[in-house]
Amino acid sequence: MHPPLGTELEVRNGMCNSMCVRATLCVLYKSVTGLKALKDVWQNTPPSWKGIDPCGNKWDGIECTNSRVTAITMSSMGLAGQLSGDILNLPELRILDLSYNTDLGGPLPTSIGSLKKLTNLILVGCRFSGPIPDSIGSLQELVYLSLNSNGFTGRIPPSIGNLAKLYWLDIADNKLEGPIPISTGTSPGLDKLVNTKHFHFGKNRLSGTIPPALFSSNMTLIHLLLESNNLTGSIPTTLGLVRTLEVVRLDKNSLTGPVPSNLNSLTGVSELFLSNNGLTGPFPNLTGMNVLTYVDLSNNTFDVSDFPSWFSTLQSLTTLTLEDTQLQGQIPTELFSLSHLTTAVLRSNKLNGTLDIGINHGDQLQRIDLQHNQISGYTNRPGGNRINVVLAGNPICLETGITESYCSVSTTDASFATPPNNCVPVACNGNQSSSPNCRCAYSYKGLLVFRAPSFSDLENASHYESLQQSLMKSFRSSQLPVDSVSLSNPRKDSSVYLDLDLEIFPTGQGQFTRREISGVGFVLSNQTFKPPKLFGPFYFMGEPYRFFAGQPTKSNSSNTGIIIGAAAGGLVLVLLLLLAGLYAYRQKKRAQKATQRNNPFAHWDSSKSHGAAVPQLKGARCFSFEELKKYSNNFSDANDVGSGGYGKVYRGILPNGQLIAIKRAQQGSLQGGVEFKNEIELLSRVHHKNLVSLLGFCFEGGEQMLVYEFIANGSLSDSLSGKTGIRLDWIKRLRVTLGSARGLAYMHELANPPIIHRDIKSTNILLDERLNAKVADFGLCKPMTDSEKGHVTTQVKGTMGYLDPEYYMTQQLTEKSDVYSFGVVMLELLTGRRPIERGKYIVREVKLAMDRTKDLYNLHELLDPGIGLETTLKGLDKFVDLAMKCVQESGADRPTMGEVVKEIENMLKLAGLNPNADSASTSASYEDASKGSPHHPYGKEAFEYSAPFPASKIEPQ
Repeated sequence: MHPPLGTELEVRNGMCNSMCVRATLCVLYKSVTGLKALKDVWQNTPPSWKGIDPCGNKWDGIECTNSRVTAITMSSMGLAGQLSGDILNLPELRILDLSYNTDLGGPLPTSIGSLKKLTNLILVGCRFSGPIPDSIGSLQELVYLSLNSNGFTGRIPPSIGNLAKLYWLDIADNKLEGPIPISTGTSPGLDKLVNTKHFHFGKNRLSGTIPPALFSSNMTLIHLLLESNNLTGSIPTTLGLVRTLEVVRLDKNSLTGPVPSNLNSLTGVSELFLSNNGLTGPFPNLTGMNVLTYVDLSNNTFDVSDFPSWFSTLQSLTTLTLEDTQLQGQIPTELFSLSHLTTAVLRSNKLNGTLDIGINHGDQLQRIDLQHNQISGYTNRPGGNRINVVLAGNPICLETGITESYCSVSTTDASFATPPNNCVPVACNGNQSSSPNCRCAYSYKGLLVFRAPSFSDLENASHYESLQQSLMKSFRSSQLPVDSVSLSNPRKDSSVYLDLDLEIFPTGQGQFTRREISGVGFVLSNQTFKPPKLFGPFYFMGEPYRFFAGQPTKSNSSNTGIIIGAAAGGLVLVLLLLLAGLYAYRQKKRAQKATQRNNPFAHWDSSKSHGAAVPQLKGARCFSFEELKKYSNNFSDANDVGSGGYGKVYRGILPNGQLIAIKRAQQGSLQGGVEFKNEIELLSRVHHKNLVSLLGFCFEGGEQMLVYEFIANGSLSDSLSGKTGIRLDWIKRLRVTLGSARGLAYMHELANPPIIHRDIKSTNILLDERLNAKVADFGLCKPMTDSEKGHVTTQVKGTMGYLDPEYYMTQQLTEKSDVYSFGVVMLELLTGRRPIERGKYIVREVKLAMDRTKDLYNLHELLDPGIGLETTLKGLDKFVDLAMKCVQESGADRPTMGEVVKEIENMLKLAGLNPNADSASTSASYEDASKGSPHHPYGKEAFEYSAPFPASKIEPQ
C-alpha cells in the first residue's frame, strides 16, 4: 500500500534526490509528473485519467507495482499527439505499448533511453517519424522492440547491437536508409545480437551490401526479412552458417551474383524468397532442404538450365514460383506427384515438350501456370480437369488454334469468412456485427498480416479454423472476455503478404472496456499470440475502438434538496421532450418516406453486395422491382435480348415510351456488388454523348439491376462480324473511332477524378440508331485519385488481346492502358478480325505485314473487305500509324486520348468531312439485306464482364 497523498506531493525533484527515506513518495511523485506530462500533450485520454494518483485511482491502461508505474498499454485508444520527453520520469516502466494509435506521432524522444528497466517497447502502426534515437541502445533489459509501420527515417542505430537480451527486432515498413550496421573496434552493430530470433527489416530503403560479418554460427536467428529494400551486392556465404533459420526473405532488392552454394545447408528453412533481384550464375541447388514449403526464385537471370529434377524430392513443397528464371526442357512428371503441392508458377521460361501431370498427381494440386513458354502438347490425365492449367502464350495455343480453357487466363479472388457456429446469424443495428456465435456486439477490428505464409491455397478453410483456435486460446490464456473471433477476405498484397480481416467479439454486454481493449491489443502487438507455424511471422494493425463500455459517471456532491429540485424540473422537461419527440418522430417518418422515394440508396444492403459500400450518387433513378417487372412484361423470354457472365439483359418500355435495357444479375453472379457499385457511381456522375447513359438501378429483394438507355444497333463487335447486318464503310469506321475516342478522352481528361475504363474492347462500344459510338460497361473502372503518383496499383483485370502488356507485367494501371486497348480496337476496325484468332495476335500480325513503302502499307490481305477496298481510303496510312503508336509496348511512347481525338479529327478534315457531324441520319442505309434480319444488339457478349487476370509480378492490393 502506498502512503496517503497530500502535502507530500509538494516534494520537489531536488528533495527526492536527497531524501532517501521518502523514496516511495519520490517515485510516486515522478510517476505522477511523468503521466501528467503525457496527459497534457495527448488528446483523447481515457475518462478515468483523473485525480492525482494513477495507481490508486486505477487509470485505464496504467499498471502499477508497489505504487510504481510499471506498464502503459494503450493500444487502439485513439490517442493523438506526441510522446513527451518527460517519459523519463517513469523509471520503473517495463512495458510501453502505444500501438495502433494512428494520430500519435512525432519524434521518439532521446529520453526513452532513461527507462533502464524497459523490456517491451511497442509502437506498431503509429505515426512516429524522424530518426530512431541512438539512446535506445541503453535499454539493456529490452526483449521486444517493435517500431514497425511508422515513418522513422535515417539509419539503423548501431547501438541496438548493445541489446544483448533482445529477442524481437521489428523495424519494418518505415523509411530507414543506409547500410546495415555491424560492429567495429569502436562501435557495436547488429552482428552482436546473437540471441535475437527475429530480424524484420522489410519495406524500408536500406542500401549497400548485406555485410558478411552480420552472420555467424553463434546466431540463433530464425526469421531474416530484408524484402523490398535497395540492397546490392551478392548474398554472403556466411548466411549458410545460421543453421537456425526458418524464414528467409531477400526478395525485391538489387542483389547480384550467384546464390551461395552452401545455401542448402539451411535445412531448417521452410520459406525462401529470392525473387525480383539480379541474381546470376547457376540455378540454385536446394537439395536437402527437405522442409521447404514455399520457394520463389522468380525474375532473376540464372544461367540457362534444364528443369531441376531434385525439386521432386522436396516432399513438403506447397508453392513453387520460378517465373522468368531461364529454365528450359521438359518438366518432370514427378514434380506434380508431390503430395502437398498446390501451386506451380513457371511463367516466361523456355520450357517445352508435352506437359504431363501424370496419373499420380497430388490431391492438393490446384494451379499450374505455364504462360509464355514453348509447350507444344498437354496430356490431361484423370482428375486433371479440377486443376487450373494455364498454357496461354505457348505454341499449343498460339499455333494450333486450340480454344480449350487452358488457353485462356482466368482467376477468381479467394473468398472465406468464418461461418456461424451452428446458429442462425442475426440482424444487428448500427455499428454492431453478428459474431460467429450469432450475437450482436461491438467488435474490435483490424488487419492481420502474415509476412511469409507457407501456403498459397487461400481458400483452405482448415487453415483459418486452426488460426481461429490459436487466437481464442491466446485470449483465454490471458483471461480476456473474448466470445469469438471472425476471419474474412484473405488476399495477397504487393509484398506477397497474406492479409486477413480480423474481428474480435466481446462477451457479456457486447462491448469491450478500455482495459480489455488494451489487453487484446497487447496479446497481438507483443507477439503473445503464436499463430500456427504454417502462417509464419505476423503483425497486427488494429483500428481505433470507439464503443467502450463502463464509462465512469461524473461525481455529484450536490445536496439532497438540489437533487429533488432537479428531479422535479427534470420530470417536467421529460414530459415536454416526450411531446416534442413524438412530434419529431412523426415528422421524421414522413421525411424518411420522402427520402426513400427520392434516395436511390435508401435500401442499399452491403451484406448482399459482397461488402460494397453505399455508392456516391450524382443522378440516377431508383426503380422498384415491381416497376421493372412491369416494364419488361414480367422479364418475359420475348424481351430477353442477351446474356453474359453477369446475367441477362431485358428490353423494357417506360410509361413515356422510352426504350430501356435492364441488366439483371443472376443469383450467385461472380461480379457481385463491387462492379455493381462501380457502374452506378461512375455512370451516374459522368455525362457525355459518347458514353452510355445510366437511367437508374434496382437493389431490392436480393436483386441487382442496372437500367440503361436502349442502344439500337448493339456492339461494334457485332457490326464488324456481320451479326447486326450493318455495313460499316471506311468513313463510318473513322466516325466510330472518333466517337469512342471522345468518350474515353472525356473520362481521362475532364472527369474529376479521372477515370480509367480498364476494359475497352469492341463489345463495349455500342452504336446508336445514327451509328454514333458510345462507350459502355463501367464495372471494372478505376478512378485516378492520386494525380501525383500517375498510376493506380491494382489487380490486373481486362480481356486477353486488349490487355496492356505493361499493366499486365507491373500491375500499374494508367490512362495509357486504355490507350493500348483502344489501339487494338482500331486494328480491329481495320481488319474486321478479333484480337486473337487461331492463335494469331492482331498487333503482331500487322507489325509483321506492315511496309510503309508500299500501297496500303502492304496490308491488303489483312484489311476487312467490308471497309470498301474499291474506294479510296483517305487517311488510312495515318490511321494505321496512329493505331501502332497506341499499341507501343511502353506507355510513355503512346499518345493521350486527347491527342488521339485530334489526329482522327484531322483525318476526317483531310477527307473533306465535318468531324462534328453524326455518323448517319439513320443506320438503315447501311444494313446489308443479304445478311437477313439484323442480329439483336444485346448479344451474348454485349454486357458481359470480363474475367479478371492474375497479376504477373505483383499480387493485388
